[in-house]
Amino acid sequence: MKLHHFAAYAALSLLALVPSLSHAAGSTITVTDVIGRKVEVKAPVERVILGEGRQIYFVAALDTDAPFKRVVGWRDDFEKADLDGYKDYLAKYPHIAKLPRFGGSKEGTFDIEQAISLAPDVMIMNVEAKTATDDSKLIEKLAKVGIPVVFVDFRDKPFENTDPSMRLIGKLFGKEARAEEFIAFRNEQIDLVTKRLAGANPPKPVVMMERAAGYSDDCCMSFGNENFGKMVEIAGGINMANKIIPGTFGVVNPEQIIAANPDQVIVTGSNWELYVPGGAWVGVGAGADGAEARRRLAALMKRPAFTGVKAVKTNQVHAIWHQFYNSPYQFVAIQAMAKWLHPDLFKDLDPHRTMRTLHERFLPVAYKPGYWVSLSDKE
Repeated sequence: MKLHHFAAYAALSLLALVPSLSHAAGSTITVTDVIGRKVEVKAPVERVILGEGRQIYFVAALDTDAPFKRVVGWRDDFEKADLDGYKDYLAKYPHIAKLPRFGGSKEGTFDIEQAISLAPDVMIMNVEAKTATDDSKLIEKLAKVGIPVVFVDFRDKPFENTDPSMRLIGKLFGKEARAEEFIAFRNEQIDLVTKRLAGANPPKPVVMMERAAGYSDDCCMSFGNENFGKMVEIAGGINMANKIIPGTFGVVNPEQIIAANPDQVIVTGSNWELYVPGGAWVGVGAGADGAEARRRLAALMKRPAFTGVKAVKTNQVHAIWHQFYNSPYQFVAIQAMAKWLHPDLFKDLDPHRTMRTLHERFLPVAYKPGYWVSLSDKE
């Protein structure tokens, strides 16, 4: 997310007119966000701006009874990046269509004047927005009217920052016990994979993990030592791109894929019709059409980088919901991948049941299968 063009003149004028718009919530507490900033916030917060719409994934896990009760504004990415998921929430909470959105007609813009006018108790930002907020001096501008900003992270280093991020939001919302309940469930589900792998120590297949396959004609975005790259390794595989990509995100070229000859290929996808209408992406997600997803997945494997590799020849090709990469739900993806990589070892593990339990215990919408498919699926 890039934040620029901040309507600076209008915002500074508003600063002069409104000395403090922050809603008077509870007592002032000091929290530490995931980049180590000490931030004073009146908590529990009652009015929140979500710096990314998909932050509703973690908000809903804490405010399950009314996930939008604190949300006074949000970025416009949820509908665009996860159209199926957005439609589920919209059906149950139709008023979210009228929630103030940021981004609007100019992708990558942020209207600071609008943000100030909404009088939030806090604004929650993702760490990848930090450079842009520094460049725009957004934090300083909001601080002048008593609006604190906290940073969370479920994308850049999720296995380091997911638990602290959930604890931070739990503290802000006055839902510490609920946050701990979620964290315990998440870690229990990961342990089901890691403990069994540690005991069995099976051979590790080489996995090519492609990020947003078919979103563009380029080949191929992938992951280094974090996010889906680390999920592969936790699930008992070798991430092909680990030594190629420094950091979390990067690119591998077709020649590198052919040379690695991966045992398994896993691509991420979502319903991106609003981003790339009619694109080649694989539309997995809530209630997705499995047959259509498999058709698109098979078509992607006809690209030159994949046609001759072992995974394609043996039908060990899979697609998984892209949004596992920026939500606290990564544990479900780990279970699904563990079954693909080690089917005999994890015969009894049911990631569909895990995803259903996640929805039943923590989320306000019902589970609809469709979050992953394989070319080897029989239906």
